[in-house]
Amino acid sequence: MHKLRQTLARVYAGAFIFYMLLPLVIMAAAAFNDNKTPSIVPWRGFTTKWFTALWADDRMWHAFQNTIFVAIAVALISVIVGTAAAILINSVSGNLRAALYGTMISTILIPGAVIGISTMIMWTKMGNAMDTDFILFKPGLHLSVLGQVSYIAAIVMLLVLARLQSFDQGLEEAALDLGASHAQVMRRILLPHLYPAIGAGGAVAFFQSIENFNVTQFTRGGADTLTVYVFSKVRSGITPTINALALLLIGVTLLLAVLYELKRRRTASIEAAREAEARRAAALEEAII
Repeated sequence: MHKLRQTLARVYAGAFIFYMLLPLVIMAAAAFNDNKTPSIVPWRGFTTKWFTALWADDRMWHAFQNTIFVAIAVALISVIVGTAAAILINSVSGNLRAALYGTMISTILIPGAVIGISTMIMWTKMGNAMDTDFILFKPGLHLSVLGQVSYIAAIVMLLVLARLQSFDQGLEEAALDLGASHAQVMRRILLPHLYPAIGAGGAVAFFQSIENFNVTQFTRGGADTLTVYVFSKVRSGITPTINALALLLIGVTLLLAVLYELKRRRTASIEAAREAEARRAAALEEAII
């Protein structure tokens, strides 16, 4: 029975991986097919012209720059807002905690189109009410940032809040009893404990922003992002240059993942070596005593 379970688990895992990777393989193969449509059937020969066409597409590169700018801004603001919200929610209790938590989480449940339309209407109406032409009150990438932050910050908050559950409150009390200020406790005790969650939240916010379409579509003004660019290409006639772009993005993502894993393993091996050396030193000291 145990062997049957292991076999079924392996079959399921293999089928799941195959199901997840097959579309990516087909997409990557289409980037090298000498066909005007992004497909592998019929196969008209191997070519790299779609990568050349991608390199010469100025509109795409401008959209890519806008996407990276928005993603970095969203990640920074979401980390600040989400971390602050998590610390605040963790420090209160009762009905106030439930109200704050529900308010933050509610943005995740709202459809992206609603957030985009609401963000655009709110800021433009505020500008009209104040009779000002200030750029903040006009559609543009800045409104895309604000609209995305309104729900992505909640995702960061959940990650940081989960990390806070493993934090020992006694460390804060001990530091305060020893004369540390609240700012020192935050900087030297609390934030170092939260760095893994903050880093993960920043990465999630960055990639959530890159793939966002609904909010950006209604708030971008006349600016392009990658998702909007791809959508416009779908309407006017998509070519395998999109496949070439996707393949490059996947390649960069895999490279970063490999570099991170290599760094993590190197750090783990160094720490293990230090621990082993410390144990040997302790054993030697006990032997001498």
